[in-house]
Amino acid sequence: MSTKIQQREYFLDSIRAYLMLLGVPFHISLIYSSHQWSVNSAEPTLWLTVLNDFIHAFRMQVFFVISGYFSYMLYLRYQPQRWLKVRVERVGIPLLTAIPLLTLPQFFLIRDWTPTIGDWAHFSLAQKYNTLSWHLISHLWFLLVLVILTVFGLLMFKWLRQTPAPGKEKTDYSDLTWGKLSLLFLLYGVFWGCVRRLVFIFQPNLLMDGLFSVAVMQTLFYLPFFFLGAMAWKYPAIKALFVKTNPLVCFGALLAFLAYLANQRYSSGEGWLYELDTLITMLMGIWMVNAVFAFGHRWLNSHSPRITYLVNASLFIYLVHHPLTLLYGIFITPHITNNTLGFLGGLLFVFGIAFIVYEIHLRIPLLKFLFSGKPQKR
Repeated sequence: MSTKIQQREYFLDSIRAYLMLLGVPFHISLIYSSHQWSVNSAEPTLWLTVLNDFIHAFRMQVFFVISGYFSYMLYLRYQPQRWLKVRVERVGIPLLTAIPLLTLPQFFLIRDWTPTIGDWAHFSLAQKYNTLSWHLISHLWFLLVLVILTVFGLLMFKWLRQTPAPGKEKTDYSDLTWGKLSLLFLLYGVFWGCVRRLVFIFQPNLLMDGLFSVAVMQTLFYLPFFFLGAMAWKYPAIKALFVKTNPLVCFGALLAFLAYLANQRYSSGEGWLYELDTLITMLMGIWMVNAVFAFGHRWLNSHSPRITYLVNASLFIYLVHHPLTLLYGIFITPHITNNTLGFLGGLLFVFGIAFIVYEIHLRIPLLKFLFSGKPQKR
């Protein structure tokens, strides 16, 4: 067990909280975007479509870098088996709690109040399984991916922690540049695209399977971001690269976003939409790490009770916001003709109720444990 002590990374706490809370404007803007969702407004709005695309194009890549960073930090604090138990509990218990309490009722809401699912009564058993897989995992997908990456982390972090064998040169990655890092992620994006194309050719039905898509394809996509976050903790040179603003990298992120918009509008699912999307979001994700980390390190790197509160509340808010957004979209959106006003009203509705419910759940020990995975102190 390591005895290394490192100063609290307040800016990473802040970024992690804000990225989680961005899930609320992401899903509310989805209602008013040109993207097809469970609930949509009568007419889409361009600026809300662009906002939705922007949040979607980078948010979770940066989140998984931070997750890998903190996961490796905790790995050095505990014995490996103890670390695995703690991490799986912290992620797995909220996941298992949210399925019966949130996404299952949400499934019935979508089935009975929207045309998304279709004629459920006439579905085959396989169709019902697949539909349930998609809707029960729903917005909880990142928790499932985190559980899988945590299990893989037991091997990855063991390798990362080992010192080089005698005769092998030790590196601190001080020679790592954004060019080299970008090339590595581009090549990994090509690898992911090849895997998807092979599955599409030989077993196309797997890509329609909700559990396979999340547990395999999403995990493969976010794996390098998670591992890079762990490396950033071990090698300060990598973190220093992230927190120093690089104008060229930030400009590259802007170009990648424009490419993302073009791909979403002019490519098709039968063609190379998903493979191109992966290449673009791989690069935009890693480049936005620089933009977000540099901004956070400059402006958010201080202790704040408000940020501490948001860090503690962010997971719960994210878990409950999705059914609240659907309720808003189904019952309130049709009565608001102005999309911008509807979007702002949705933020007030979802955040307001979510924080009220969060405060209530804090006063119920069992719910507090189930939604945090942390044993309650006596």
